[in-house]
Amino acid sequence: MNNGYEAVIGLETHAELSTDSKIYCDCKNAFGLEVNSQVCPICMGMPGTLPTLNEKVVDYAIMMGHALNCRINRVSKQDRKNYFYPDLPKAYQISQDDTPLCADGYVDIMVNGVERKIGVTRIHIEEDAGKLLHSDKFDGCSLVDLNRCGVPLIEIVSEPDLRSPEEAKVYLETLKSILQYLDICDCKMQEGSIRCDVNVSVHKIGEPFGTRTEMKNVNSFSAAVRGIEYEINRQISVLEAGGTISQETRRWDDVKGESVLMRSKEDAHDYRYFPEPDLRTIVVEQERIDDLKKRIPELPNRKILRYVKDWGVAQKDATFIAENIELAELFDSCMAKGRFSARAYTTWILGDLVKHLNETGKTVSQTKINADNLTDLVESIEKNVISNAGGKKVFAVLLNEDKKVSDLIEQLGLAQVSDTSELEKIADSVLAENEKSVNDYKNGKTNALGYLVGQCMKASKGKANPQMMKEIVLSKLG
Repeated sequence: MNNGYEAVIGLETHAELSTDSKIYCDCKNAFGLEVNSQVCPICMGMPGTLPTLNEKVVDYAIMMGHALNCRINRVSKQDRKNYFYPDLPKAYQISQDDTPLCADGYVDIMVNGVERKIGVTRIHIEEDAGKLLHSDKFDGCSLVDLNRCGVPLIEIVSEPDLRSPEEAKVYLETLKSILQYLDICDCKMQEGSIRCDVNVSVHKIGEPFGTRTEMKNVNSFSAAVRGIEYEINRQISVLEAGGTISQETRRWDDVKGESVLMRSKEDAHDYRYFPEPDLRTIVVEQERIDDLKKRIPELPNRKILRYVKDWGVAQKDATFIAENIELAELFDSCMAKGRFSARAYTTWILGDLVKHLNETGKTVSQTKINADNLTDLVESIEKNVISNAGGKKVFAVLLNEDKKVSDLIEQLGLAQVSDTSELEKIADSVLAENEKSVNDYKNGKTNALGYLVGQCMKASKGKANPQMMKEIVLSKLG
């Protein structure tokens, strides 16, 4: 449904940081441990306890800020966000309100070949809440696991710059790959390591933005797409029927494919933010900020743009390679040699290599494939030393054995026959033995040519140069 409406989408993405300990205490930061086994008086919110900030959390947030082109605030503070919920034992969450660590950034994404710059309002640090457990075994009650209380989070708040579910999905996938490149979040959505809240509004094109709703319980990127599509259509239907959109929080039910009202949406003043009195002001030296920036590698969204623009790689292929760190390293190392086209390498990387990785569960580093032997293999095929079929046999060995391509070609007897006189003898023999096919070709049945060339290749045990073989057969058929 559209009817002249435009969607406006903003995302609040929460990423759990991969620190050894929690944000304000020494409890272990790990998933899947025994219920309530990684807790202490601090993260359980016992009266009189004092938090101590984990410096690594600040470093990780600043690194993400650099990656998203943010202004880093050397001086910031932490604030209490007050609300009551059973999984929040203190009845407040330590977060950041008006002075976040990072602000005013952006991230470049590519959607269907078009570049988009999505604004990033802020990145701030905060603690996670616990987790409510619901089960029929609890006799109608809910239990709470406080292991997640105090797990360090960064919240990445986008500007309302996204205009479609597809753009939102690409934006989320871009954030996920950046977090993985920086190695600051494992991004396991099934464990809740990265999750998002979705803000959606619609308006007639050319008119002011409409009232937004927030949607929670979005546990995957595909669910975010479905939820956004649903909410856009719901709001348009309400407006077309003469109704109005209320500012509210809704819960996405992915099984039913619909959102349901949770509560009216709070504004910032409803949380009664005030400076956290038990924690000092965060002051980060400029030298430290600069050092953290130097640790930022070329990020996947920049790689995608470079692969597409400079090397002509299809966006889908560029994205697949760039979002896998080891595939990107292999591809970049191959292209750095400056010898063959991107396509010459992507054929092998996205074909035989990825197939092997999927079948075995291995990573690139667990194979013997590297830029040197892959380039040698490509060169052997480009120079017609071996056929593409022969190349596949060599590649299959290179996956598991550290051997030279030239030695494998010799050991496997895969060198192509390109000697004209030898190929002519093969052609003469095959044509003499297949007189019917020769006559069929001369009588206009052109598919007979493929059969004859195939017989020649068979007679050469696959060693004949296929292009030369075809040309010789054609010349002899007149």
